[in-house]
Amino acid sequence: MPEFRKLQGPEMNRLSAEQCSGAPKYPLFLVLHNIRSMWNVGSMFRTADAAGIEKMILSGYTATPPRKEIDKTALGAQETVVWEYSADLSATLAAMKREGIKICGLEITEGSRPYTAITPGDFPICLVVGNEVDGIEDEVLNLCDEVLEIPQFGSKHSLNVAVAAGIALFELVRIIRSSV
Repeated sequence: MPEFRKLQGPEMNRLSAEQCSGAPKYPLFLVLHNIRSMWNVGSMFRTADAAGIEKMILSGYTATPPRKEIDKTALGAQETVVWEYSADLSATLAAMKREGIKICGLEITEGSRPYTAITPGDFPICLVVGNEVDGIEDEVLNLCDEVLEIPQFGSKHSLNVAVAAGIALFELVRIIRSSV
């Protein structure tokens, strides 16, 4: 049976905060709209950093750094991920569309397609996630070009928003990386 030894910090070849800010990013944006849990916000900062996305956009009543609750789960990623707060999400999404960015809600809807069905030609993509209980509100959902769904096979009808964002972001990164 093989033995495994956990790698320590320097052995992982991770980028420093300074290197991270200048490193190329994947053409992915993540919108957090009306996220009520600051721990979920921090978790998504950490995932966004790990996935190497271009930017996070926080909107609605989603809390913004600095907050101790965000910092606790972000573990410094709030300092390495480019982010902004949008007071007018519809205007922000409209501007992104004009720049050729496809807006994809992550939700279960009529007409949604599996998150694995994205192709390299769909990028750049902005992934929109919504409230932990109510999901993406209809007003925002109707601004999306399409809706992606993570198939679920148990009795629950949803995943934690931070978990769902992580699953989708890493699949999108995999799709981008497989095309080069």
